Formats: sequence, structure tokens, C-alpha cells
Amino acid sequence: MEETTKPSISTRSVGTRFGLIMGVIGIALFVIFIVANVDVQGPARWLNVVVLAVVVFLAHKNFKDNGDGFMTIGQGLGIGFWLSLVSSALSSVFTFVYVKFIDTGFIQLMMDKQREAMEAKGNLTEEQIDQAMNMTSKFMTPELMVVFGLIFGVIMGLLVALVVSLFTQKKNPDPFN
Repeated sequence: MEETTKPSISTRSVGTRFGLIMGVIGIALFVIFIVANVDVQGPARWLNVVVLAVVVFLAHKNFKDNGDGFMTIGQGLGIGFWLSLVSSALSSVFTFVYVKFIDTGFIQLMMDKQREAMEAKGNLTEEQIDQAMNMTSKFMTPELMVVFGLIFGVIMGLLVALVVSLFTQKKNPDPFN
């Protein structure tokens, strides 16, 4: 009698597949926010975190369903790492192309909104606001947006994956079998 086993599935393969899905969803949300004139720096950005949590959950479910049915927190974090790396890379490249070639005034618009927010608080002098904006402008280039998008995307993805993994983990009662 031939024994059938499920094919081995890796955290990288699941994370990469769902990272591509999350990257496409992230780009679609960004485009929808821009077309609808929604502030991408405002509360709408938290929608991305909620969607990310759902996609991580689905990736964990896929890993367990197509593997041995178990998943450790470490494996959940591994899936989250690959997922966030791939989705952040896709989103960052899209953002770079968008702000560098499609909407070259996007960065200035974000800077103007940030200045307005500082002025609305009323606790900074005009000179302090100018200094803050001067410093911010050094980091608001398309190239640095890619770097920071990757770094913060992976960090946020790992944090979300850790929280989701706490709920989705399923320890193997017999790890030596």
C-alpha cells in the first residue's frame, strides 16, 4: 500500500505568494485613495494594516491547510517576513514610479499637508515649522521613499504577523513524529 503525503510547503513559498497578493491589494488601495482624494497619511492608512492582518491570517491558514496542519509562531513570523518583504517591494516600486514620473507634485502635496497639520497644532513657531519642513524635505525623495517603504513595511508586517501568529499558531502535540 502506497502512503500518500502532502507535498512539503515552505514559509517562503506561502509568504511570497501572499506577498504578491498583498502588494497588488496595497497598490489598488493607494490608487483608490489617490483617485478619491483621500489623505494617504490620514486614518485611511490603517485600512492597509487591517487588510494586511487579513492576508497574513489567510497565509497562515494556507500554510496549515497545505502542510501538516501545524504552525509555530516562528513559522508564522517567517511567512509574515516574506509576505511583507514582497508586498513592500512591490508597493515601494509602484510608489517610486508614481511620484517620480506620474504625479511629480505628490511629494509637495504631502509636504503641504504636513505643514498645515503643524500650523493647526499651534504649538510651534514659524521658524520651528520651517526647520522641521527643511529636515523632512531631505527624506521625502522618491529614492528614499523606496528605502523607508521597504524598511517600515517589513517592520509593520512582522509586527502584524506576530500578533496574528499568536492566534493562528497550532503546535504539533508530537513534534518528533
